[in-house]
Amino acid sequence: MSAPIKSRTFKSGNSVALRLPKALGVEAGTEMTVREEAGRYIVEPVKQAGKKIDLTGIYGSIPGLKARIDAEREFDDPPRPWHLLGRSNEA
Repeated sequence: MSAPIKSRTFKSGNSVALRLPKALGVEAGTEMTVREEAGRYIVEPVKQAGKKIDLTGIYGSIPGLKARIDAEREFDDPPRPWHLLGRSNEA
């Protein structure tokens, strides 16, 4: 944990704001959460969702990787013994 840094609140419109010194390395526009716990204010950056990976250009670039055809996606739907659960076979 680093040494505490003092800062002062100021009026910003109808709100009270807290300036975070550059030394903290927080970039402008960073979304933050603020919560109060036992008289102390906890300020933390919002956790960002993981970045989505675009795989549209990967087809054909990996040996053995090919698109599946609809016939390969079909599966047998064998009869199930629903009567053992007290249900009809129509489920």
